[in-house]
Amino acid sequence: MDLCPQQPPLFTFGVIADVQYADIDDGFNFTRTRKRYYRSSLQLLKNALKSWSESAVKPDFILQLGDLIDGFNKLHGASQRALDTVLREFGSCPAKVHHVWGNHEFYNFSRSELMRSPLDSSLYADWRPRGVPGEDDIYAYQFSPFPGFTFVVLDAYDVSLLGRQQSNKQHNNAMNLIRLYNKNEDLNCPPGLQCHSRFTMFNGGFSQEQLDWLDSVLSVADEKQERVTIVSHLPVHPDCTDSVCLAWNHDDLLAMIRSHSCVVCYMAGHAHDGGYCLDKDTGVHHLTVDGVIETHPDSDAYGTVSVYPDRMVLRGNGKIMDRVFLFS
Repeated sequence: MDLCPQQPPLFTFGVIADVQYADIDDGFNFTRTRKRYYRSSLQLLKNALKSWSESAVKPDFILQLGDLIDGFNKLHGASQRALDTVLREFGSCPAKVHHVWGNHEFYNFSRSELMRSPLDSSLYADWRPRGVPGEDDIYAYQFSPFPGFTFVVLDAYDVSLLGRQQSNKQHNNAMNLIRLYNKNEDLNCPPGLQCHSRFTMFNGGFSQEQLDWLDSVLSVADEKQERVTIVSHLPVHPDCTDSVCLAWNHDDLLAMIRSHSCVVCYMAGHAHDGGYCLDKDTGVHHLTVDGVIETHPDSDAYGTVSVYPDRMVLRGNGKIMDRVFLFS
């Protein structure tokens, strides 16, 4: 397979996930099976930004797939300082940055705080859902970087215990849902049954309002015969991640994707060891991007995607593998 077609790409973009920066010593994940490099993650972000800045063909935009700073910052009263440190590095970025929100964003800030922060990149939106009166906005939007191509940023914590006041109706609805499957006192501890293991506090889901809006976006793209890439923090295909990292109602979103012909790719973060699968029924590529936070300081974890009329070509750095996503 030709990894590098002869013609120049229509456009390019960068992708990076789970930086989780904190000015603290190295540690381990929840199960103490993987090392996390909290300070070094900032240098790996710098490596990616430097590469994109010096590239002969500079990316048109960057997809930052969530968990930009780590939840430990909140415990140390350093949330804003850590965010400022990371965003300062993005100041040298040669392209627009589209920020996805992950669980660690909500460990550090409320939803309303994020909506007022530089992590709200919906100012680049061509279309976003209308808010429901009396409820917090959904952080989702659509943008078109090139004629015939659409990208959709989805809010994987629209239904969630994170980032919402406990008195909020949406918080109560999320609590009722997670308690159907997770009986543990600590809701960050997955349920015993593997088929329910995704129902933890560090995951979330997509509301019906958001799914209805996505259906409208994809219907328009179907009519225009556009190529659509969907991005969010949580994976939705069981074959591209461990089951504990899936969105709560991943099956609803998968069904939505499968009901439209325009979707070519779904990209997510969250699962730090990455993953990939091709949905053979639809030809949709599902990519889970390896996390920076668990990448050794001597390596890297970012990629650059070149988009052609019939494919997307991912050139990875460090842990990220090269891949070709053919359009069916």
